[in-house]
Amino acid sequence: MLILIAGPYRSGTNDDPKLIQKNLEKLESVALPLFRLGHVPMIGEWIALPLLKLAGSERPGDEAWEEIQYPVAHRILEKCDAVLRLEGKSTGADEDVRIAQERGLPVYYRLEDVPHAK
Repeated sequence: MLILIAGPYRSGTNDDPKLIQKNLEKLESVALPLFRLGHVPMIGEWIALPLLKLAGSERPGDEAWEEIQYPVAHRILEKCDAVLRLEGKSTGADEDVRIAQERGLPVYYRLEDVPHAK
């Protein structure tokens, strides 16, 4: 399965770049285990961050950010087979879950609940 890893990225950071990076590292920490289960992990920021740079974004919440950050995840969800929702307050991740559920996709809340690929 192509699995979107959703969780806090900007939430709770007050836009501190070090805290945002820490949140990204937490998201990335489950990517290799997902891969080893036979799946393809995906994090929206892996696509959004290079696009934001190309668009000239200067800070979270600016015009380019609003154009790209959340729409990237929503477009990815059109191709995903499931979502792994990591704990932590995140409006964006909650929206990813809502969209996934609307599409009938499985949403996992623990890595241990993601099945091995067959």
